[in-house]
Amino acid sequence: MVLKDVLSKGIEILRNAKIETPEVDAGVILCSVLKCDRVFLYTHSDDDLDDGVMKRFFDAISSRSSGMPVQYITGRQEFMSLEFNVNSHVLIPRHDTEVLVETVMAFAENCRPSGHALQILDIGTGSGCIAVSLAYYIENCHVTAVDISEEAIKTAYENSEINGVKHKIDFKRSNLFESLKGERFDIIVSNPPYIPAGDIGGLQKEVKDFEPLTALDGGEDGLNFYRAIIAEAPDFLKPDGLIAFEVGYNQAGAVSEMLRDCFYGVGTVKDLGGIDRVVYGRCKGSING
Repeated sequence: MVLKDVLSKGIEILRNAKIETPEVDAGVILCSVLKCDRVFLYTHSDDDLDDGVMKRFFDAISSRSSGMPVQYITGRQEFMSLEFNVNSHVLIPRHDTEVLVETVMAFAENCRPSGHALQILDIGTGSGCIAVSLAYYIENCHVTAVDISEEAIKTAYENSEINGVKHKIDFKRSNLFESLKGERFDIIVSNPPYIPAGDIGGLQKEVKDFEPLTALDGGEDGLNFYRAIIAEAPDFLKPDGLIAFEVGYNQAGAVSEMLRDCFYGVGTVKDLGGIDRVVYGRCKGSING
């Protein structure tokens, strides 16, 4: 069977399965199987595909038909113009999270500590998309990336290697601040689980059935991890240090209020959809002085 016919059949299968973007998804999957770019699909549309290629393609199409995200099928996702490995142990990086990275980068541009690299902590690193992006784009920095999942830490380390920044990041398995006693940072950044537990059942199939629950479930009101991080953050931030979170829809007000006891300059940043996506503040100083 020639390439164009194989692709058309894949699109038809996805369309019948009610996949929202069958043409895009089938093309991405075929490019992944052939290890080619989109242009190749058009310039070689009459090429014969062997049985092995067709089997891998249609197996992947079957997985997509069941709801598995394309990113888990191809094992790749682009974020901040960098390439990341992804798998079922980590949340798929979203472009909304780029707003969080850009917020931290803007702060770093105006905060150049004399004599030492900017010390950044990424809590709940997952795929490492935040930690790796910051290490890649901020010249004089060192990132500590923590996650409770050993598999997530392995994935994040792989992504630091892929993007050439493993020498700028320390990866630690840690439940929030548990393994960081005595350390101080200029910046703490986190995209914690923030979906209210009762809302998870209503999420898209691709999310609720395939992405790790531990990366989604933020407790009854979705705010459990913000409370836990904010309670301890002053003891791990340097005076005037930055804390910055990604937040979910309608959570910016509540998270901002939590910050105001121990942080000043509390503010928000909107995503491209006009939704408050990032909440940040500056540390007044350690509770313990």
